[in-house]
Amino acid sequence: MESRFTRREILRLAAALGIAPLAAQLVACSDAGESLPEYRYDGEPGPEDLFAHGVASGDPLPDAVVLWTRLSPAQDGALDVFWEVARDDGFADRVGAGWAATDAERDFTVKIDAAGLAPATTYFYRFRALGRTSRLGRTRTAPSGAADRLRFGVVSCQRYTDGYYHAYRALAARPELDAILHLGDYIYEDGARGPVRSHDPPQELNALDDYRRRYAQYRSDPDLQTAHAWFPFVTVWDDHESANNASRDGSSSHDPATEGSWAERRARAERAYSEWMPLRFAPGEPLYRALRFGDLADLLMLDTRLWGRDRQAAGRDDLATIRDPGRSLLGFDQEEWLAQQLRGSRARWKILGQQVILSPWRLGRGTLATGGGAIANEDGWDGYQPTRTRLLDAIRADAVHDVVVLTGDVHSSWAMEVTEDPDEPAAYDPSTGRGSLGVEFVTPGVTSRFPAPGFETVILAQNPHIKFGEARRRGWLVLDLSPERAKASWYLLEDSAQPETTTAVAATLATRAGENHLVADDDPA
Repeated sequence: MESRFTRREILRLAAALGIAPLAAQLVACSDAGESLPEYRYDGEPGPEDLFAHGVASGDPLPDAVVLWTRLSPAQDGALDVFWEVARDDGFADRVGAGWAATDAERDFTVKIDAAGLAPATTYFYRFRALGRTSRLGRTRTAPSGAADRLRFGVVSCQRYTDGYYHAYRALAARPELDAILHLGDYIYEDGARGPVRSHDPPQELNALDDYRRRYAQYRSDPDLQTAHAWFPFVTVWDDHESANNASRDGSSSHDPATEGSWAERRARAERAYSEWMPLRFAPGEPLYRALRFGDLADLLMLDTRLWGRDRQAAGRDDLATIRDPGRSLLGFDQEEWLAQQLRGSRARWKILGQQVILSPWRLGRGTLATGGGAIANEDGWDGYQPTRTRLLDAIRADAVHDVVVLTGDVHSSWAMEVTEDPDEPAAYDPSTGRGSLGVEFVTPGVTSRFPAPGFETVILAQNPHIKFGEARRRGWLVLDLSPERAKASWYLLEDSAQPETTTAVAATLATRAGENHLVADDDPA
């Protein structure tokens, strides 16, 4: 039977009933000219730093975006927070406004899923409570239909103690960006004192309040706050949002005898992530999801860490485990979801936002048939080889073209052609890209350091499918998409541990539509 309710009416009804799907209050923005509530407050003003952690937006759709803030009240108790969205920064042309409630149970965070917006449109938003007004936020919805250009900042691994967030300061100065993609390790759970700043709390995280305090510390950084205020973020976690080298059932740094249940610790970590990140997610639900950007790109955000990952192999030589087809990096349900998304995509570019390196990363030459070289990192897809084989087989079988993999985790910069066996001439030709099934761009750490600068010299000599590598400097990359090509530029800092430093474009590589082959480009994104 056809529904007699409009989408806007359904959204209003859900908000009126207090329904909060996907951990954000779903609200409908208003048509032009429709009466909207105004903010009024006659009481004693709240603390001047009531909105000390800024504002943020995320997970843009063509008609909706998640809006976020957090309050720091002087005392506990429920609070009503006013939100408003406008087409102009003076809020003369408002399209949505309303009230939301928060309290200590959700760490005084607020998330609004503002729907009923126009595609490919810039909006401004703010929050008000206790007579105080948050800083101004700016966001942008995804395009619908034909799109001729997209540009994303791509970041990961931002250990607060290791340096300053120069990357966010630079990205905030680029108003043309459509979004910032964060590929994990937004916080670090350890208690180590770094060379630049110290962690709060000073111990390793375990309790819910510990995780919340660490997010609060990271979000106190002014450069990170500004980037969140100016662009929607699309985020996924890696391991350090919970514990080092985490998997579905444990972590190499978690001792149940002294730290309690892993399942309970993981649930606390997921809850804090849900509270502090501007995304549609609730603990216990899948974090992997698809975001559409018109006909130009489908963004498929994967969870290679907690949803379905079996425990890592005992080491790089544990080949029986590494080659066990009964193990999975993603979980078999997420594997099937990913294959369906790739098979059904009608976008030019299929973008996989994920955490650990997909392509082979080997020490030594040789084909898989002859034993290959030793893998460099069993925590990545190399440690779950049948998962990678199943993904590449699906790409081959369904003739999926123009796959771009975005990766973080390893605190270094790389560009690779995606092939399962880079030393097998019948399967892949590194000079022409024949046999390559896509490309992979690895963004460096914002601040987190690679333990062995110069390692790229060894890797590049032994991996012909890797076209660029740099392991000394921190930074970010910019991904520029058009119907004709996908291009990545790496912006690297001379020294992220210094309050002021210089930035240089280390490389720009592109792949043309239909080719799956990387070429150098002289025009940085």
